[in-house]
Amino acid sequence: MRRIVWRALAKKFGDGVRIGRGALARHPETFEIGDGVVIGEQAFIQGRFDGRCLIGDHTWIGPQAYLDARDLVIEEFVGWGPGARVLGSQHTGVPVDVPVIQTDLRIEPVRVGAWADIGVNAVLLPGVTVGRGAIVGAGAVVTADVAPFAIVVGVPARFARWREGHEESSTPI
Repeated sequence: MRRIVWRALAKKFGDGVRIGRGALARHPETFEIGDGVVIGEQAFIQGRFDGRCLIGDHTWIGPQAYLDARDLVIEEFVGWGPGARVLGSQHTGVPVDVPVIQTDLRIEPVRVGAWADIGVNAVLLPGVTVGRGAIVGAGAVVTADVAPFAIVVGVPARFARWREGHEESSTPI
């Protein structure tokens, strides 16, 4: 039943998509979901009426994930760990004489390249790009772009090393 509802509401909905129990969506009419995608139990994907959320083929989104999908592209074969989050918007905080949550919302695109892996409880902040084949460690907070095939860890996320088999002379992030 979940699949039927999501398929009816989404802009694009691929074959073999699996939707876990308790998974929720806001503005699914902006979602383009590829073939073989798995959306885990109790995941929440929050779109926006004028936004775009693209989830590439064979991407796995873990249980209890939160995706602020107002301008989000996740390419194919991405692993998204349980409880991992992405924020695609933030309040400007201006003017300072009003509560922050009443200030304008600034939406910034977030991109996750093919084959990347986002660890359990990691957080991607607005405006970041995670490169192809990169690994974001469990609990990391990504505040800047991650180079393709880099491994980043920590708070804030810092470069740890290159994935085995990748050669690069400079240190990203």
